[in-house]
Amino acid sequence: MRRLPALIVAIAALMIALVTVVTLLVRIPIPATQGYFNFSDVVIYFVSFTFGPWIGFIAGGLGTAIADLVSGFAVFAPISFLAHGLQGLLAGLLGRGRGWQGLLLGWLAGTLAMVGIYFLAELFLYGIGAAAAEVPANLLQNLGGGLIGIPLFYAVRRAYPPITQLGQGRTWREE
Repeated sequence: MRRLPALIVAIAALMIALVTVVTLLVRIPIPATQGYFNFSDVVIYFVSFTFGPWIGFIAGGLGTAIADLVSGFAVFAPISFLAHGLQGLLAGLLGRGRGWQGLLLGWLAGTLAMVGIYFLAELFLYGIGAAAAEVPANLLQNLGGGLIGIPLFYAVRRAYPPITQLGQGRTWREE
């Protein structure tokens, strides 16, 4: 039976909490869908590039879903879990350990996944007008996520190089 080491569980839990707090910290309403613009993407990209795709998936998905649940947007919790979870997974898979080109590719794939999933969900829930109206805000949110998250990743890695080793090697294998 495989066990996740306590360090990985602790990192994932802290990153889930960080995504939740940052998502709730600044919320700018989007009237067309009653959704909101936030800074979750900054943390999701940072986490995915720093700790890899699985912690990016868990932190992005659960962190934003929890934020939706506690802020009265329960209908969006499963959508946010899928949209931001996939965003973190793709960003981590394509970006981690591949230089700045990989980070940009991971950011682009994460952006397309997040924006596309929200568009389809809002199309179903509210119709084409509202779904299309939220696309620019979601793109802007992701642009900010990349413009802040990528330099943040480099700054933290430069200040504390061992951080990129967390989540690698034996930590995902059986002990």
